[in-house]
Amino acid sequence: MEEVDVEPVITNIPAASHDKHLGFAWGPGDILVYETLYKASGSKRSPCTFIHEVRKDEDIYSPILRKLFNESHHIFVGLQTIGEDLPSKSKKPQFVSVSKNYRSVIRACMEELQQVAGEIFFKYSSDIFSCEFSWFIQGAGSLLLHLLDWIRLHRADVDEKARDVLQSESPAEHCDYWDVVVSYVLQGRLEEARQMLVKQAMLHPASRNMYKLMDSLLSKMPFYKPGGTQPLAEFDVKWRHWHDEVDRCLQDGSFASNQHLELICKILVGDEDTLLTQKELLSTWYHFLVTRLLFCHPTVKATELHFYAQSCLTMFLDPRSTPEPLDSILLAAFEIDIHQVIKDCSIALNNWWFVAHITDLLDHCKLLKSHNLHFGSNLREFLLLEYASGLFTHHSLWQLAVDYFDHCSEFGRVYLELLIERVPLDTERKALKVLRICEQRQMSEQVRSICKIMAMRTLRNNRLGSALSWSIRAKDAALATLISERFLQDYCERGTFSDLDLIDNLGSAMLLSDRLTFLGKYREFHKLYGEKRFREAATLLLSLMTAKIAPRSFWMTLLTDALPLLEQKEVIFTANQTYELMYCLEELTSSLNTTAPSKDKPMQDEVEKTKVELLRLAMARNLAIAIVKEGTVET
Repeated sequence: MEEVDVEPVITNIPAASHDKHLGFAWGPGDILVYETLYKASGSKRSPCTFIHEVRKDEDIYSPILRKLFNESHHIFVGLQTIGEDLPSKSKKPQFVSVSKNYRSVIRACMEELQQVAGEIFFKYSSDIFSCEFSWFIQGAGSLLLHLLDWIRLHRADVDEKARDVLQSESPAEHCDYWDVVVSYVLQGRLEEARQMLVKQAMLHPASRNMYKLMDSLLSKMPFYKPGGTQPLAEFDVKWRHWHDEVDRCLQDGSFASNQHLELICKILVGDEDTLLTQKELLSTWYHFLVTRLLFCHPTVKATELHFYAQSCLTMFLDPRSTPEPLDSILLAAFEIDIHQVIKDCSIALNNWWFVAHITDLLDHCKLLKSHNLHFGSNLREFLLLEYASGLFTHHSLWQLAVDYFDHCSEFGRVYLELLIERVPLDTERKALKVLRICEQRQMSEQVRSICKIMAMRTLRNNRLGSALSWSIRAKDAALATLISERFLQDYCERGTFSDLDLIDNLGSAMLLSDRLTFLGKYREFHKLYGEKRFREAATLLLSLMTAKIAPRSFWMTLLTDALPLLEQKEVIFTANQTYELMYCLEELTSSLNTTAPSKDKPMQDEVEKTKVELLRLAMARNLAIAIVKEGTVET
C-alpha cells in the first residue's frame, strides 16, 4: 500500500474537479477526506497521496475558549440541580442568577480575547461578541445601559488610541485627538470625553467659555436606570429639557466657530445625517443603532428594538452589500426571536457552545417545551449532544462532556457508551478515570473492555501484578487464567512470587478461575509452611493435587515441596495421605513415561528421575513410620 501524508488541520473540504472522486470517514469531531483510486475513462492523472483532516469543532483547541468551556460546565451542572418540584416563583431568581453567571464568563472570555492581538482575536471575537449580546438581550433589564456596555466592550480600540494620544508630548494636537473625543461621545462615555476636552480648553484659553458650555451639556445628560428611584415620566421630562437646551445651543450657533464642538453638539441632539457621516468611527450598523437610541430614544423598550434595528441596518449599510451572518443573528436577537437566534448561531458559529447552553437554560424556563425536532429528540438534547460530542475529541475536555451526556435522558447514555470507548488510554491514571466513570454509571461492557485492554498492556510489559488486578476487575476468567499461568511460570524460574501483597489479598476474587484459585491456595501453602504449621500445609498441598485444582505440569513442583515435610522428624503425612501422594507420583511418572523422551534436554530428564527416586524413598520411609505410629496409637 502506498504511503500517504496527512496534511495539517484545514477548515474547508478540498473541492473535487470533474474527474476526481473523494471518499471520507466521519468521526465525532472531524472528517478524513481522501481521493479515491477511481479513475474516469481516459483520465491520465496520478492519484493524490494526501489525506485532509477537516475539524468541525476546532475551537476546543483554543486555550481561551477552553477556559470558557470549563467555567460554563460548572454553571451547567448547577442549573440541572434546580428542583423541578419547586414553584416557578422560587425558581425564577435561580434562573436569573444562572443567566448572569453565563454572561459573566462570556464577558471574561471577550475581555481576554481583546488582550490577544492578531488572528486569534479576529477569529473568535465576533462569535463571542454575538453570543454575549444574544444572551443578555433575552433578559433585557436596563436595556440601553446594557447596549452601551456591550458596545464599549466591542469597540475597545478607542482606549488604545486614547493611550497613544495621552502619552504624546501634546495630546491636544495629536492627529487622533478629535477621533478619540468623538468616539467617546458616540459610545456614551461622556465623562472620558469631558476629561479629554479639558486639554483642548487649556490649549485655547480664548475659547474657554465655549468648552465650558460643552462640558456643562455633557455633564447634564441624564441616563435612565429602570428600577431606580426616578420614575420614567420624571426622567422623560428631564431628558427633554436637556435635549431642548442642546438644540438651542446648536440653533443659536454657540459652537459655530469650532467645527469639532459643533459636530459633538449635533451628535448630542441626535442628528441622523451627522451620525451617518461618522461611519468610520461607528464602524458597524449596530454601533450606529446604539448611538441613535442613546441620543434619540433613551427609554426604548425591548419590544421596540427590532424596528430601530432594521431601519439602522438599512440606513447604514450599502444597499449592494450582502449582510453578514452576524447581522442576521443580531436582527433575530433584537426581535427576541429565540429560535431564529439558535438556528442562525448553529449555522454561523464555529462551535455548539452558545446554542447548547442557552437552549438548556430556556428549556428549564419552559420556553422551548413545544419545539421538538422530527428525528426523535428535543431541541435541547440534540444541541447538547452535538456540543458534548465535540468535547470528546479533546484530550482533557472529554471529562466535561460526560456530565452533558448524563443530562440527556433520551440518547445521552448511548452517545457516552459509544464515545468513551474512543478515549485513548494513554496512562494508567487516565484509564482509572475512564473506568471510574463507567463504573459509576454501571456500564459493564465498557468496564470489561477497559480492564481487558489495560490487563493485556501491562502483561506485555511484564507487570504481572497490575495485569492480574485489571483482569480481576474485568471478571475475565480466561485472562485471569493466562496471567496466573505467567505467575506460576515466573515462580518456577525465580523460585519466589512477585506482587505478594496482591496474591495474599485475593479473597473471593480467586474463585474467578481454577488457575487463579490454585495460585491463591499455593501461596497460602507457602505462608503456612513459613509459620511452621506443617500439618495444615501438608493437607492443603495434598488437596491441591487430589482435587485436580493444580495443573498437571505443576505436580512435580508440588511433590518437591512435599519432600521437606516427608523428611521431618515428626510425622506430618498420615499413612493414607502418604498413599495418596504415592498415587499422585505414580500417575505423574506414568504420564511422563508415555511422553516421547526429550532429545534437547537430557540433563533435565536426569534431574527429574533423581527427584522421583528421592520422593519414592522419602514416601516409603514416611509410610513405614506412619504405619508404626498409627498402629501403636491404636494398640
